[in-house]
Amino acid sequence: MRAWVIALRPKTLVIAIVVVGVGTALAAHLDSAQAAPAIAALLGALLLQVASNFANDLFDFRKGADGPDRLGPTRAVAAGLLTQRQITIGLVLVLAAALGIGVYLAWISSWVVMAIGIAGMVSAVAYTGGPYPLGYHGLGDVFVFVFFGLAAVAGTVFVQTGTWEPVALALGVPMGLLAAAVLTVNNIRDIDTDTRAGKRTIPVRLGRRGARVYYGLLLAVPYVVVGALVVTNQLPVPAVAVLLSLPLALKLNGIVRTRTDGPTLNKALGMTAGLLTVFGGLLALGTWLG
Repeated sequence: MRAWVIALRPKTLVIAIVVVGVGTALAAHLDSAQAAPAIAALLGALLLQVASNFANDLFDFRKGADGPDRLGPTRAVAAGLLTQRQITIGLVLVLAAALGIGVYLAWISSWVVMAIGIAGMVSAVAYTGGPYPLGYHGLGDVFVFVFFGLAAVAGTVFVQTGTWEPVALALGVPMGLLAAAVLTVNNIRDIDTDTRAGKRTIPVRLGRRGARVYYGLLLAVPYVVVGALVVTNQLPVPAVAVLLSLPLALKLNGIVRTRTDGPTLNKALGMTAGLLTVFGGLLALGTWLG
């Protein structure tokens, strides 16, 4: 059980929970919230995150990215806690469950949701697997931004309201950027090992200094987007409550800009996920109250 918990990476699951929460809060603001579609959207997002984690555990081990000099948290396959066959079976079962959720959401809404879900499933595996692994070519951030930002928020609203709301896509931008920031801290920490493994993440391509600037932008732009949505009356005024999380964002930017050691960046990784949680929670609360 401990091995499977490690492979699940529970701390990363908060991303799926928060982004679906933001979408559901917007649906409530539009007087269209529905419990069953919201729960199904949450389960689908969680399964997509788990599938990505399992695939990453498996394929990074095969490609040598999770070697003995790894600085990050324990990986189940690399540590010998699970075999490649076991994690593969787990991945297949998770994808099958995600497909089932997709069928239900398509049945109550539109086949478009199913198409998005299948694209997300393929991308979750292709993040580190397949002939053109996205994470190894600097496209991991795009996958996270699209499927844990735009698609998660807008899709959650769509399955509850039946319409694609422009403001839902707009809200997907800050959530997707913060989700990408979580990935970026991980990749900044692993610049040296990823370079040796041929994993050309954005931080590897930009170098440590450029990656720090990139991380800072991923933290800053979400506040600008929410502010613009409030000023243009697309979001209610209480949504500016996200500014309460700004001190944490500034602290994180300072840590990542000045520190290079693995333990500190591991802590920053958890704190970045915490920032996404606080920012998303305040955004959801402000939108719902409005």
